[in-house]
Amino acid sequence: MSLWSHRDFRLLWAGDTISQFGSTIGRTVLPLLAVGALAATPFEMGVLSAASTAAFLLIGLPAGVWVDRLRRRPVMLVADFTRAVLLLSIPLAWWLDVLALPHLVVVALLVGAATVMFDIAYQSYLPALVGREQLVEGNSKLEASRAVAEVSGPAVAGGVAQAVGAALGVLATAVGYLASAFFLLRIRVEEPPPRTPDKPGLAHEIAEGLRFVFGNRSLRAIVGCTGTANFFGGMSAAVLVLFLVRDLGLSEGVVGLVLSAAGVGGVLGALTVTRWNARFGQTTVIWLSGLVTWPLGVLVPLGAADWRIGFLLVGEAAVAYGATVYNIAQVSYRQSICPDHLLGRMNASIRFVVWGSMPIGGLLGGVLGGGVGVTATLWVAMTGQALAVLWVVLSPLRSMRDLPVITSLDRHG
Repeated sequence: MSLWSHRDFRLLWAGDTISQFGSTIGRTVLPLLAVGALAATPFEMGVLSAASTAAFLLIGLPAGVWVDRLRRRPVMLVADFTRAVLLLSIPLAWWLDVLALPHLVVVALLVGAATVMFDIAYQSYLPALVGREQLVEGNSKLEASRAVAEVSGPAVAGGVAQAVGAALGVLATAVGYLASAFFLLRIRVEEPPPRTPDKPGLAHEIAEGLRFVFGNRSLRAIVGCTGTANFFGGMSAAVLVLFLVRDLGLSEGVVGLVLSAAGVGGVLGALTVTRWNARFGQTTVIWLSGLVTWPLGVLVPLGAADWRIGFLLVGEAAVAYGATVYNIAQVSYRQSICPDHLLGRMNASIRFVVWGSMPIGGLLGGVLGGGVGVTATLWVAMTGQALAVLWVVLSPLRSMRDLPVITSLDRHG
């Protein structure tokens, strides 16, 4: 049965879609607010970029234990309400004329912490909501929403920032999180009570999740690939808005439209992932998708404020297309092989590395941008992203075609 007829999944999907739109708008307007209104330097932009994902390093591992100890939907609700309240403080400070860069950094850090909890809980909640046999369909639909948000969110954010100021874009993000919570509240299905760990204790439970992930060769390769790509993605994110605004001289509205190119690629990826799976196999797609798309990212630093803007658009869209197909495939693989009681810690262990690498990349991007220049930093970032796929190309995933279902710890797979 298709998930279109699954009421509770539709509610989760609606809530996540609105939340994704809010998040995408927020990721665009915060840098625009920092660059335009607060005159941030490249290093300060790196700090802001790092703050938004630093929580994956700071609380990523214990967050997985907390999610496995609790029902997952209440965790998502608390995260949504927390993010909304934090973000509302930015337009309030703006209207009171007391907004400063440290305020943006602190809010980005705390919103990131709430996002850690939400994302780990949501990825751990999906298998119980739809069943493991429908994970690919569920992940494809959720990823399609994220990709559509990537298309329209930056354009909306850029237009709002240019028309009425970036602070109102932050307000839209807060409203999006409240709307997400409204839909999650309407889900009827009752989650089973969380399983009591065999040996309760934060350190032991964290170690159990880490052993599951890093004892499996295929999961190690996925962690290496995603973490490397995100490291260089964080480097790129730290300087891309500076490249568009200061080097190319684009207006805020045009910046939003340009950043939407990645979303177009993501939408196409989500819409075509079933064809990839049918043609090549769900596990093959994990390594093949990045191999044929991510190298096109080196076109991004060739962009200029003339016909060569097409290089940037194609590069951004190609990387996002491959990343979307890759993410649907690898997340479904992870969920399919992991026992229910370890889902939170499995997701947290992986996200600790793959998202924790982003603030490090963001800080390095800010330092390189101020030292060797923004364009040179983009060259380094896009080349590094292209090479990240070698982790999975050279892994045991090369010998698999479709998703396995493993319910016991595989230390040698």
